[in-house]
Parts: sequence; structure tokens; C-alpha cells
Amino acid sequence: MNKMTKIGLTALAGSLVATSAFAGSMSVSGSAKVTYKSQGEERSTGNPFSNSKGITFSGSGELDNGFTVSTTYTMTDAAFSTSTVSLDMGDAGSLHFMNSTALAGIDKYDDVMPTAGEEVWDDVDADDNGVVGVTSANAIGYNVSAMGMTISASFAKEAVGTANSVVLIADDLMDGLQVGYGVGKAATSATVEDDHSTVWAKYTAGMATVGIQSSSIDKSSADEDRMALAISLAVNENMSVSYGISDVDFETASLADEESSGISASYTMGGMTFAAVMNQTDAVAGAAATDYSYKELSVAFAF
Repeated sequence: MNKMTKIGLTALAGSLVATSAFAGSMSVSGSAKVTYKSQGEERSTGNPFSNSKGITFSGSGELDNGFTVSTTYTMTDAAFSTSTVSLDMGDAGSLHFMNSTALAGIDKYDDVMPTAGEEVWDDVDADDNGVVGVTSANAIGYNVSAMGMTISASFAKEAVGTANSVVLIADDLMDGLQVGYGVGKAATSATVEDDHSTVWAKYTAGMATVGIQSSSIDKSSADEDRMALAISLAVNENMSVSYGISDVDFETASLADEESSGISASYTMGGMTFAAVMNQTDAVAGAAATDYSYKELSVAFAF
């Protein structure tokens, strides 16, 4: 093969690669957050200041049949965080391969109460007592919506068995109302499974959204039942505030009810958001003498 032929084939190959690349699209987004926190006198706060960064690479392309394939890869503080691969099939729904990201199933709806910031148990209940969730990573998810109803399901193969869930959501029962119900199972050993269930309702009227959610985890050791209530107010297009409470009832007689409450506020200016959170949990994990508080001020940037 002569030199000119080699150059011509190389140019053709480069052209084909470039044409293939333009069949899809790719984007990069990121975030940065500076936080000041206080964990009260009952816990050591250490250095109250922290700085977190994240960057996400996203790519997508359309197949010949009109379906869309997309993928994301996220790094947080220079370390791998999450990745997903999704197939959007239009009216037939969407498939997701999820790595540490809840895009489908009961984990996606573990706490759907309206909030301007964090959940009321965040940073005070390290074990997330009473909060449903059946998978941790590498799960398959499926979402489909039709006639005002949404079905969201997940399946994962765990080391000791399977973890699966399904959620049914209705958005069109009346204007502003959403109700949902989800169930799931998670194997804790080769012969034992925990049963998870949750039911909720949210209603939006004008600037206010109110919600109630009841969750139950039936464990082989002892059951946990959680009730949550919350309200959020959209003061204007940029500012919102919220208040919520949560109560976890442990089946074990020696454990007290875990009671949480929290206030959040946020203000957005374009890609910058100021937020404040104040959470309090009494009887953490059922320990009557263990009360934790958490306060946070933060400014986050999205780009």
C-alpha cells in the first residue's frame, strides 16, 4: 500500500469517527459547596468548615428506532461517586442500571416529604432508622408513566439473595395531589428477608405543599414504624422554607421512640444557593438519653 493510499484511508477513518461522535452529545456539569456546621455540645464538631466539589460527565445518543441511551459518571472530591446507564424507550418507559444512585424503586421514594433543605433526620440519625431502602448499588430499575399513573421498580442481586421493590404513584386523582405506595424485600441472609413498605400523600395549593408519609420495616429482629409530616412554603421564585417532624416507633420494648424535627430555608440566585438547616433528634436509635442536634449554613454553586 503506497503512502497516498495510507493517508487517504487514515483521513476516511478519522471522518467516520468524527461522524459517529456527532451522533450523540456530551456535557460536563459540576457543583461546589462550602458548609459551616455545628453538632451541639453532645457531639464533637471538630473543624466546622468543609468544602465539597463534584463533577458529572453526561453523554447521550439516539438509536435508529428512536430510543435514547444516556450515561452519567460523577466524581465527588476527586473520587468516583456514582454512575448510571439508562435507556429511554419513550412511551414504553425507561430502563436504568444504577450504581449507588436511586433512579427507581422504593429507594427513590424513601422520604418524599417537602423540604427546602435536608430531611429532618439528616446528620442526626446515622442509621436512618425507619427509612425504607432495599438496595445499595448495581441495581436495575424501570420507570413507566401512563394515564396519570407511574410504576417504578428495582431489582438487585445481593451477596446473600435478592433485593427488589415496586412503587405505584398516582398524580391525577385531583389537581395538586400525589399519592404513592411502595413495597420491597431485601435479603439479610440466605433464608431471611426484611420487608419494606411506605405510603404517602402530598398536596400543593398555591405557595404551600403539605405531606404525610408512613413507612414500615419488618425485620427478623425487631420492626420499625416511621411517621413523617412536613410543610413547605415557596415564598417567591427564589426562596422557600419548610418544617417537618418524624417519629420512629421501635418494636423492642426497651427502646424509646425516636423523635425528629427540622427547619430548613433556601434562597437561590441563578446558579448559587444559600441554605440553612436546623435539625433535632431525641432518643437517637431508641436510646432515651441520646439527643442530637445539627445546624448548618451553606452556599452552593452549580455550573
